[in-house]
Amino acid sequence: MGMFSRKLGVDLGTTNVLIYAGGQIVLQEPSMVALTIEEERVVAVGQEARDMYGRHPEHIEVLRPLRDGVIADYEVTEAMLRYFFRKVSSRMRFRGPEVMLSVPYGVTSVEKRAVHEAAVRAGAREAYLLPEPLLAALGAGLPISTPAGNMVFNLGGGASEAAVLAMNGIVVAESVRMGGMRLDEAIINYIRRKYSLVIGEPTAESIKIQIGAAVDIGEELSMEIQGRDQVGGLPRTITVTTGEVVEAIEETLTTIVGAAKAVLEKTPPELASDIIDRGIVLTGGGALLRGIDEFITRQVGVPAYRAEDPLVASAVGAGRAIEDLAFLRRTVQGL
Repeated sequence: MGMFSRKLGVDLGTTNVLIYAGGQIVLQEPSMVALTIEEERVVAVGQEARDMYGRHPEHIEVLRPLRDGVIADYEVTEAMLRYFFRKVSSRMRFRGPEVMLSVPYGVTSVEKRAVHEAAVRAGAREAYLLPEPLLAALGAGLPISTPAGNMVFNLGGGASEAAVLAMNGIVVAESVRMGGMRLDEAIINYIRRKYSLVIGEPTAESIKIQIGAAVDIGEELSMEIQGRDQVGGLPRTITVTTGEVVEAIEETLTTIVGAAKAVLEKTPPELASDIIDRGIVLTGGGALLRGIDEFITRQVGVPAYRAEDPLVASAVGAGRAIEDLAFLRRTVQGL
């Protein structure tokens, strides 16, 4: 690959954007943009914008241009992609990259077109789209080119998708437009109800990552958090435990796992037997939650286990797909 052309795999997520090129992840940043409210001028993108979240002056707004896995603000998404492409290209010296982008399974043709156009207007020479479960399975190293059935459950920030794959294609899939951000919301609501304390998204996410779990893990972690008292309005500190997080997110997790149940109910018997033998591979940031494999195994009745590096699986799969033209020709048709 010369300096004039580069192939990029892009995991365009609700919470994070990851870019894969040349056999490695070259960018991993939050899907956030800060802009002035009146002129709508971009002042920060990615990690810099996230650092401003909840701490910015009145004339600045910090937002996520993607919601539930799809574009909610087209122009801001385009600006964010342009910034990330330039950031990567400054290190790699290419122009007009070919890009493969992940999109949630079941998105409409309008939603697909929005992603494609945003990528091209952001500087991509060519832009291809494939469903995230397919790319996640490819990135996780599943043998999806064989006739045997493989099942992947991608737990993203805005959408969660379960799919059974064989012969380089999706046989059956189900998507729910909820993921890690809904778990954060569940924690926020739980803390508000139980302690009359108002906390923000960054605090809820920190609770989930540092002490969160899907099941009783046999270890009660705890964490001090600060928030605003709902009654008095003044700052207050409380201690939250792992058991409380398990209780807070149980209902939301059960709804998310419903996607995996729905897929298994529709899976042809021949492929279902393969999945019982091979298990369900978990990808996406949600797969990092403690005990999530055990929770899904209990709920679905099929063994579930994390991919080796679940967070980057979709980006790696996108990179492998764009670098393998034969695979691209077999799969991109009709998208």
